[in-house]
Amino acid sequence: MALHEAKNMNTMPSFEKSPASFSFLNSLQKESYHRDGYLVLPQFINETICRLLIDRANMLIANFDASSIKVIFSTQDRRHTKNQYFLESGDKIHFFLEENAVNAQGELNTDKLYSINKIGHALHDVDPVFNCFSRMHKIACLIHDLAIADPLLVQSMYICKQPFMGGEVNCHQDNTFLYVKEQPITGLWFALEDANRENGCLWAIPGGHRIPLKSRMLRDKHHQICYETYDHTPWPLEEMVPLEVSRGSAIVLHGLLPHMSKQNLSSRSRHAYTLHVMSGQHEYAADNWLQRPADMPFRGFW
Repeated sequence: MALHEAKNMNTMPSFEKSPASFSFLNSLQKESYHRDGYLVLPQFINETICRLLIDRANMLIANFDASSIKVIFSTQDRRHTKNQYFLESGDKIHFFLEENAVNAQGELNTDKLYSINKIGHALHDVDPVFNCFSRMHKIACLIHDLAIADPLLVQSMYICKQPFMGGEVNCHQDNTFLYVKEQPITGLWFALEDANRENGCLWAIPGGHRIPLKSRMLRDKHHQICYETYDHTPWPLEEMVPLEVSRGSAIVLHGLLPHMSKQNLSSRSRHAYTLHVMSGQHEYAADNWLQRPADMPFRGFW
């Protein structure tokens, strides 16, 4: 689908409207979110939009020169965080490979299209299609209902979760990586394909957002990544529940909610798109790893 078709879709942004003009969440949904720290919204986007975003990501991957940079993304081995390609991705579109996609000689083991772990971290600002989707009026209304004042879109990721090799993502809190003290970051996770236990759906600890922040990933004065750990207590993984959702569903994630996804060993991919949103009324930590140059600050919906 062409970009001009996307712009004409009635689910795309309506910049003349205020988000306050439409309430998306009802009182029971708000209560559920405050209780559990997450909220599942089935059929939030339609199949046409899902296909549009998948096709756009595939086009970006097709145009990416995999020989120019080979950065593996893994939450098991954090060497990627020492790489400038990773650190400089806050205002760009960069590509990160699956851990098992590259052999000992640094060559791809499979087709480039099936080698990408994720694309990040400024799709919502740099790419016209993802910008158009990320600033939909419907998403702005959802954020308004979550009481996020003066919202700013901080980070976006397209996650492929490739068949047979899509890597595990360890249990974590999003505020570890995008720290906002007063009001933790809010994550929006959009299922572009069905996500279940077989292909690596999200898992979360209901009510786990009441657990204080356990660690932070920082950028030090030498522009290197370091970690601070405040609580070494293991996560209560036995309390994890699977968030199995169908294509088009959205999941809202509180910034302190412990969540994870397991490795995809199935024959089906699990494509998803994520956005992280903060309130512009609060301070984004100056030592967060993801930083923007002065001429490209975080922007809201309008």
